[in-house]
Amino acid sequence: MKPAEFIEALTPGAQAAQRYTGVPASVTIAQGALESGWGSHTPGNAIFGIKADSSWRGKRQMLGTNEVIHGRTVRVRAAFRAYSSWAASVEDHADFIKKNPRYAPAFKHTDDGIAFAQAIADAGYATDPDYARDLVLIIHAHNLLKLDKPEA
Repeated sequence: MKPAEFIEALTPGAQAAQRYTGVPASVTIAQGALESGWGSHTPGNAIFGIKADSSWRGKRQMLGTNEVIHGRTVRVRAAFRAYSSWAASVEDHADFIKKNPRYAPAFKHTDDGIAFAQAIADAGYATDPDYARDLVLIIHAHNLLKLDKPEA
């Protein structure tokens, strides 16, 4: 899928999620792009690769993933959430960030997708030390901040 097609497919759901959770649409789309390779890798319709811990009551799938542990990238298998559709994945992603206390500081930046992206990375959303930088590069390269203000 081309980046423009991916952005078009996720924008309505990302903007709806922004309205009810405050997670900027730019961040949702950038995370989805980064984590799914612009929609090319979405097993179980999982765009964001959210792990299925013991609190998850939905469908699960075991997948291989790269984790950065003590500065080294290692391949591990882990349980991840699975969904009936991409729309369900987008909705759960926003709920996951909103309901998780570790990401609470990000909600001081709901009007600034760049600062929000940095805040969730700082809170440990991903083990990749370059996660925030990569999100910001995607946001800027594809002018995603404009999606945070759909009325403009």
